[in-house]
Amino acid sequence: MNPQKRREIFRRLQAANPNPTTELAYRTPFELLVSVVLSAQATDRSVNLATEKLYRKADTPQGILALGMDGLIDHIRTIGLYRSKAKHILETCRLLVERHGGEVPQSREALEALPGVGRKTANVVLNTAFGHATIAVDTHIFRVANRTGIAPGNDVREVEEKLLKSVPGEFRKDAHHWLILHGRYVCKARRPDCPRCAIRDLCEFREKTKND
Repeated sequence: MNPQKRREIFRRLQAANPNPTTELAYRTPFELLVSVVLSAQATDRSVNLATEKLYRKADTPQGILALGMDGLIDHIRTIGLYRSKAKHILETCRLLVERHGGEVPQSREALEALPGVGRKTANVVLNTAFGHATIAVDTHIFRVANRTGIAPGNDVREVEEKLLKSVPGEFRKDAHHWLILHGRYVCKARRPDCPRCAIRDLCEFREKTKND
């Protein structure tokens, strides 16, 4: 995959979706942080259904803490791993109040010090809430990067580092959203929808699917 191909790939993805963003529903950096923690091994749709009611009742660290474990679980029990996620969210809220004045920090180090917040979650928050040019590599992006040849790697960190080096600067801030949406709706895991793919002629995947 040469630089010219990569640039054209992202130019086309940009043309198709000039202002990409997460499908998680949120209004503040704090709501986004909680939603991303909840989204681990869960669909964005299931998270949005739960948080719609949750954020009407508690949309700050102090509000979540006031709910307590039982109150928070009542709102998120439809989401997988809800008990461990509730524990992490409550502890995160406590630390946000104690260390950051109730605000979500804008540094990777501070974010990754919060319970349940790893590198991927920190990247999502930094990118989506604060506009940093980070790329959070999830299963969709890992698949697309390897399948297309944009940034092949053996693990998510290797793919992330290759993307940060190879994605042209003007596309880097939105690359995460373009790639995840492409993987979610077009370059799907079991059967990629190559016939309607906007970058099929640039993709280096050899086993492209055809119309049925």
